[in-house]
Amino acid sequence: MDSPAELRETEVDLAGLLRVLGHHLYSTRTVAIRELVQNAHDSCVRRRLEDGTGFEPDIRLETDLTEGRLVVEDNGAGLTRDEVIRYLATVGSGYTGQLRDDERSDELIGRFGLGFLSALFVADRIEVHVTSYQEPDRGWRFATTGNGRYSLQPAPARAIGMRVALNLNAECRRLAESDRLDALLRHHCRFLRFPVSLGSAPPLNRPEPPWRRDDDVTPLRQSKDDLELAADFEEVFEPLCTQRIQPDGDGQARGLVWIQDGSTYGGSDNRNVRVYVRGMLVDPDARELLPAWAGFVGAVVEADDLNPTASRESLQVDDRFAATQRQLRETVVECLRHVARHDEACWRRILARHEQELRGAALCDERLFATLKDRLRVPTSEGELTVGEVLERSDGRLHVTLGEGGTAEEIMLRAVRVPVVTGTRHAALSFCREYLGGDESRLVTIGTAEGNRALFRDAEVEPHTREWLEASFGGEGLEVVPCHYEPAHVPVVLVPDRDAELKRRLESDDVDRRISTAALGLARLHVAGLDDEVLARVHVNMGSPVIQALDRTEDIGRRDAVASALRALSELTCRSDGQQVGDGAPENFARLTESLMTLLERS
Repeated sequence: MDSPAELRETEVDLAGLLRVLGHHLYSTRTVAIRELVQNAHDSCVRRRLEDGTGFEPDIRLETDLTEGRLVVEDNGAGLTRDEVIRYLATVGSGYTGQLRDDERSDELIGRFGLGFLSALFVADRIEVHVTSYQEPDRGWRFATTGNGRYSLQPAPARAIGMRVALNLNAECRRLAESDRLDALLRHHCRFLRFPVSLGSAPPLNRPEPPWRRDDDVTPLRQSKDDLELAADFEEVFEPLCTQRIQPDGDGQARGLVWIQDGSTYGGSDNRNVRVYVRGMLVDPDARELLPAWAGFVGAVVEADDLNPTASRESLQVDDRFAATQRQLRETVVECLRHVARHDEACWRRILARHEQELRGAALCDERLFATLKDRLRVPTSEGELTVGEVLERSDGRLHVTLGEGGTAEEIMLRAVRVPVVTGTRHAALSFCREYLGGDESRLVTIGTAEGNRALFRDAEVEPHTREWLEASFGGEGLEVVPCHYEPAHVPVVLVPDRDAELKRRLESDDVDRRISTAALGLARLHVAGLDDEVLARVHVNMGSPVIQALDRTEDIGRRDAVASALRALSELTCRSDGQQVGDGAPENFARLTESLMTLLERS
C-alpha cells in the first residue's frame, strides 16, 4: 500500500521575502515618501472615525541632510502595542484594509498592508514612536533594520499619533534635501485632503483643486483658475483652453482636460494624464485614458473609484477604467465643440497647431466631424484649403493624388488652377471621402486607372497616327493612350500606374520587415489580380496644337525630333515614389539636348 502523504506548512524566508518586496514591488525609491504620507493620512481618517472628538489633522515632514534623517509625523489614531504587532510588524496586514472592507469610509487610501515596506527600500534603520488615542498615557518604540527582526519596547507617551524616523541609506540621502522633498510631496500629495507641511512652512497641498471648491466665482475667474492649474501639470506645453471633467453615469472622475499649445503632426502623441485616487498620485502617465486620436490633449484626473495595482503606481484596467475613458473622451469632444462655437480666437490657434491631428479626430467621432468639416483644411497643390473650397474650384469634384506630389497629372491640373489634394498626408483622403458622404463618383484619384478615365477622355485615331505615336512615345512598360484633356497646351503627360506601384512595394523584402504578416497577406490578396506589366501610361493630347501639327507634317525628321523632346520632358516631370519610369534623368536630358540640336540644325 502507498504510504500516506505528509501535510506540511509552507516555510517562508522572511528576510528574503522582505528584500524581494522592498526592492522590487516599487519602480522607484521615492515611492517611500508617498507611502509614508499615505499611512499618516489613513491614521488621521481612522482617528476621526473612531475617536469621536473633533481634531485638526496634521501631517508634517522634517529633514536633516547632515544626519541623513527623514521624519514623517502625524496626529492620527496611533497604535496600541497589539496593533503595532498585528499591523505595523506584519507584512500584508493593515488596519486600513479592515476599515475599507467594513465600508466605514471611502477616504482611506491603503488596502494591502504593504506601504510600510517601502521604508525598507530607502532606510538602513527605521524607528517609530507611537501613542494611541485609546491609551494616550502610554507610548511605544518600534525599531528595525529590515532584516526580518524588530524591537518593541515601552516609551514615554508623546502627542497622540505616530512619528516615523528614517536613517536614510547612502543611495537615498538626497531625499533629505528640502527642495527635492518639497518637489516630491507636491508631485505625490497635491490633492490630499489633509494638510501636508514640510518643516514650519505652510501646507504645500493648498488650495484645493478648483472642482472641489464651492466658491461662487465668475466664469472668467473659473477659466483663469483652471488654466493656472493645467499649466502646473503640463510640463512641456502651455494649455490653450480647459474643460472640467464632470461625473457622468458610471464614470465618477472629476478634474480637467486641456488642449496643448504645441504644434502636432499626424501620429503625434503628447498625451499627458495624471491620475489621483483619494488625493494621492497613482499613475503619472495614464495616457490610455485619453483616445488615441487626442495626441494634443492633457488631463489631470481625480477618480476615487479607480483601482490601483498593489504598488499603487498604475491602474487596473477594468470596467471602472473603461467608464473613466468614456468620460474623458466625452469631455475632450465637448471641449473642442465649445471652443469652436464660442471662442473664435482660441479656435484659430487650435486649428493652426493641430489641424492634421484634428482631421483624424473628426473621423473618429460624428459630433466632431459635424463641428470640424467646414473648418478643417486639407493640403492641396494650391495650398491649404477647406474641402468646400476645393469643391467650389473643381466643379464639384475632388481630385486626390496618392503620389509624393509634383506628379505630371498634378502639374496638368495646376495649369488650369484645379486644386489637387495630397491624399498621402495624415487622414486627408479619408476626410475627403467622409465629407462626400460616400459619393465616390465625385472623388477622382489621379494616377489610378479609374481616376485617369475621369481626367483623360479616349480619342479615336487613324492607324497611321497610332503607329507613329507608338514609335515616338512607347517603350517597355509604357502604354501610349491617345486622348483629350485640358489644358490643350499640355501635349503629353506621363502617368505612373499607382496600382502597379503598390503591388511592387508589397512584394518587396523591405515591406515584409515593416508590415505584420496578417496585414501583408491581406494587402497582397488585394493586388494579386492587378496587371503590373504596364508601369506607366503616356497620355497624348490629340487636342493639342503641337500634336495636331506633328500628325499633319510630312517632315518625318522634324516630327521625330519634336516627339523625342516631348517624351524627354514628360519623363523628367514624372515622379513615381522613387521608382524610375522610362529612362533616367541623364538619358532624358541627353535626348532633350539632341532633339533641340536637331531642330536648330533643320531650321
